[in-house]
Order: sequence, then structure tokens, then C-alpha cells
Amino acid sequence: MRNIAIICSAIIGASLLSFPAVAQQKTVRACQEEWRANKADNQAKGITEKAYVAQCRAGGAAPTATTTTTTTKTTAAPPPAAGGQKTVRACQQEWRANKAANQAQGITEKAYVAQCRSGGTVAAPAPAPMPAPTRTTTAPTTAPPPPATTGARPATTTTAATGAYQYPSETQARFRCGSGTVVWANLNSKVYHFAGYKDYGNTKSGAYMCEQDASREGMRASKNEKHP
Repeated sequence: MRNIAIICSAIIGASLLSFPAVAQQKTVRACQEEWRANKADNQAKGITEKAYVAQCRAGGAAPTATTTTTTTKTTAAPPPAAGGQKTVRACQQEWRANKAANQAQGITEKAYVAQCRSGGTVAAPAPAPMPAPTRTTTAPTTAPPPPATTGARPATTTTAATGAYQYPSETQARFRCGSGTVVWANLNSKVYHFAGYKDYGNTKSGAYMCEQDASREGMRASKNEKHP
């Protein structure tokens, strides 16, 4: 019996030596640790932990980047440009980091994300050129009232556009305001007037402005006029 046990041990030892891959096979835990050590890169290449462990234990070594890339292209066939494309979350964070400036330029978060993901980077649109404020002493663009026959002196208007976003003509103000309301700002009283009222463009010192710009500079609407 002792001789038989010795012979069996020798046969088992010889069998183990004939299969070095089995003797050197990595454990599941060792393969998992290898995958987690390079988790970000593996995820970017579409290599799951389960697939990595299976290939690692089958071959005794971690799958190479070349093998992984070939497998991914065969099964998923992603477009080449997808590798460098930014995520929706990354584009949203970029927009929110400069939210105030983007809103001032009319760039919505949705439009920013779409352009960011399609091209990787976003070039903010150039702001529309604004006409430089000028100092002038011309009559307003609206027709002046006819001379009074009773001897009263006709009103004269002196436009003094001296501040930011103050314009000598309604056309220039309309260019900036877009769909907003154009008002006539009395620069002395700090009260602005709406189109259709007698003081609109007819005060001694004033300028055409966007209502939102006039409000931002501390001006208020005339109490006797109704907002259009």
C-alpha cells in the first residue's frame, strides 16, 4: 500500500507540472484588483469587470489594450469620434460655470450642450455691434408739433445721450432692444416715457433707451402713462 501511495503522488505531481497554465492561473480577486487599478481607462474602452476577469483567468494575464479595442469594435462598432466626445454633464457644467455671461449673450443651456457635444468646444457668438453713443442736438425722429397760433413757443428738444445704452434716435435704441420696449428717458428727472405720450422724445434733456436699461440705471416709468 505504501508503494502504491508513493506512485500515485508521483503521477499527480507530474500531471501538475505538465499544466503550467493551471498552476499559474490567477485568482478572481487578483483579476478584479487589476481591472479596478485601471478602472477609468477600462470603462472608457467598454471593458466590463466581468469580461476582464473572465479573460484574465482564462489566459493567465490581463487582456491587452489592443485585444480589448479589437473586441469592442467587433461587437459594438462605435463611431471613431465618440472617443473624444464630451458628456452631457460635462457640457452642462461648462455652461453653468459661465451662466451669467451665456445668458447675457442669449446662449441657452440646451443650445450650448448640443454644440459642445457635436464639436467638443463651444465658441460663444460674437455680440451684435452696438452703435457708439453720440452727443447731438438734433430734433427727435418723430414729427414736431405744428407751431401754435396762440403765440405759445413750440417745444424744443435737446437729446443728450451721455451714458451707456443711451441713443439719440429711436432706430438705434430699437436695434439694441429687439422685442423689448423702447422708452424716452428724461435724464434730469430720471423718469422715462412710453411712445404715444406727449413727453416721448420731447423733453429738454433725454435719450432713447431700452426700458430694462433705464430701470437698471435707477429710472422709473411715468405714473401718468400706461405701459404699452
